[in-house]
Amino acid sequence: MNNEKIYQMEFSKIYRLLVNKAGKKGRTKEEVDEVIRWLTGYRQEELEKLQKTTVSYGDFFRNAPELNENRKLIKGVVCGVRVEEIEDTLMREIRYLDKLVDELAKGKAMDKVLRKS
Repeated sequence: MNNEKIYQMEFSKIYRLLVNKAGKKGRTKEEVDEVIRWLTGYRQEELEKLQKTTVSYGDFFRNAPELNENRKLIKGVVCGVRVEEIEDTLMREIRYLDKLVDELAKGKAMDKVLRKS
């Protein structure tokens, strides 16, 4: 799948997939929301409103209020690619979220997922 197809997907559909992935491993929607808020700077009310719209996944990240500075601490492999080596900045932001939800689903403590000391 090329990047443009991913950017055009609806955030609401991706969001459901992320919540389902985490939920299958015993994590909650609230935890996924916390991860998304940490990464993007959206408030909970904004996040809930966006879930009811047709905003694209690309625009969700392009319009993020405040991308967390500590997101650059996110390292590792998602879909066979090292997130820190992704050159396309928008795709890197998307893969950061994928990596965080992967870590959440693998049972990592929230403090570690959110890169707290």
